[in-house]
Amino acid sequence: MVQLDDSLNIQPDIAHRWEINDSTQTYTFYLRDDVYFQKHSLFGKDSTRKVIAQDFVYSLNRLKDPRVASPGSWVLQNVADFYAVNDTIFEIQLAQPFPPFLGLLAMRYSSVVPEEVVEHFGSQFRSNPIGTGPFHFKLWEENVKLVLRRNNHYFEKDKEGNSLPYLEAVAVTFLPDKQSEFLQFAQGNLDFISGIDASYRDELLTADGRLRPNYENEVKMIKGPYLNTEFIALQTRSEQNSALQSPLFRKALNYSFDRNIIITYLRNGIGLAGSSGIIPKGLPGYDAIEGYNYNPEKARMLLEQYKQETGDQNPTLVLTTDSNYQDIFEYLQREFEKMGIRTSIDVMPSSAIRQARADGYLDAFRSSWIADYPDAESYLSLFYSPNHTPAGPNYSFYESEVYDSLYTYAKTLVDLNDRKVVYQKMDSLMINEAPIVPLFYDEAVRFVQKNVSGLGINPQNFLILKHVKKEK
Repeated sequence: MVQLDDSLNIQPDIAHRWEINDSTQTYTFYLRDDVYFQKHSLFGKDSTRKVIAQDFVYSLNRLKDPRVASPGSWVLQNVADFYAVNDTIFEIQLAQPFPPFLGLLAMRYSSVVPEEVVEHFGSQFRSNPIGTGPFHFKLWEENVKLVLRRNNHYFEKDKEGNSLPYLEAVAVTFLPDKQSEFLQFAQGNLDFISGIDASYRDELLTADGRLRPNYENEVKMIKGPYLNTEFIALQTRSEQNSALQSPLFRKALNYSFDRNIIITYLRNGIGLAGSSGIIPKGLPGYDAIEGYNYNPEKARMLLEQYKQETGDQNPTLVLTTDSNYQDIFEYLQREFEKMGIRTSIDVMPSSAIRQARADGYLDAFRSSWIADYPDAESYLSLFYSPNHTPAGPNYSFYESEVYDSLYTYAKTLVDLNDRKVVYQKMDSLMINEAPIVPLFYDEAVRFVQKNVSGLGINPQNFLILKHVKKEK
């Protein structure tokens, strides 16, 4: 019904406008009457049909259907009811206030699908998808290639009134590893790759994050904030390591190392030093709040105070990470040991880390959080005490009555600017008690051939191709 622009503002999509009744928590959407599903034989020979409000009723009910077991069912956790008033008016009533709700409706989970096609294909709908987007499904050979063709009936137009999209087709190639992907791109066989992998990072980028001269004439690099915060989660109730129960010890860890060294020497300039809170740059609510800059003298002072108060003269720390972040954690190990903290590293597969943290077994481990929707509430929910694992993602077991009350209060504020003020207070409060060690705020990086234009970038790193052009 709605979509996000590159600045994460909610924009019309199939719903051309909407109204919100705060007293009843009712969202009323007024749908366009010129949107059609992509053509399919189930609509009749070489035919289609118009999208109506009942299609959204079916699509959202499908999210809740236990037979489908959709991973997006949580999108409706605050929804009490939804219904079609008529073909062009659709209403959703919330069970409780949740101001970021419109952002959830911009997620791919909330896309509209046609009942007759979904029910016909059942579990094979994934291989026979039909929607309303700018490209329609043509071919998919799993793990080899996916081909999409231009949807000539797509409803959006550009500012000059030209029909979107511009491209006639899109081909997605599946390759076995990142090195193969980069070689294909360097040879001109791929127009676009996303992200930077350690296997080719130094080949493509200088130490300060610029394209190397031998690529400057052929390749464009597009970089921008990405809604991903990388951090070390600290188990504040740890029975295995009582040092982690002390805010003094946790703060000392935060002051012990230079985050700019991580960005400059270990990430080729990709990312921003995580010296503020949990909310990343690019998201409303981010602010350069007073956090943790490199201050070894202060770190030693806090450690000494910790030792005097607890009698623990030889604090230790076990850091858990996967192999992709081993170089960063080896740097942290050296810096912590300079402070007198005996530190070891436990390298585990990512899947094992996810399971162990959910079970509450890890004390200090690499973690990250990528926002599903464009509201800081997504990050701040990590420290809401009722979300303690296994009930939720509060893996640090952080608990604060003040923080919880602010979190609950923020959900009652409809105005984003009012919420931002509360969000910043929560972020500052949590950082002051240090249940995490922020490392960096990630950046999305895209590499495209010079003959491709119109490929922007957004903080969620969604691949939006409807405005892309390619010169021969």
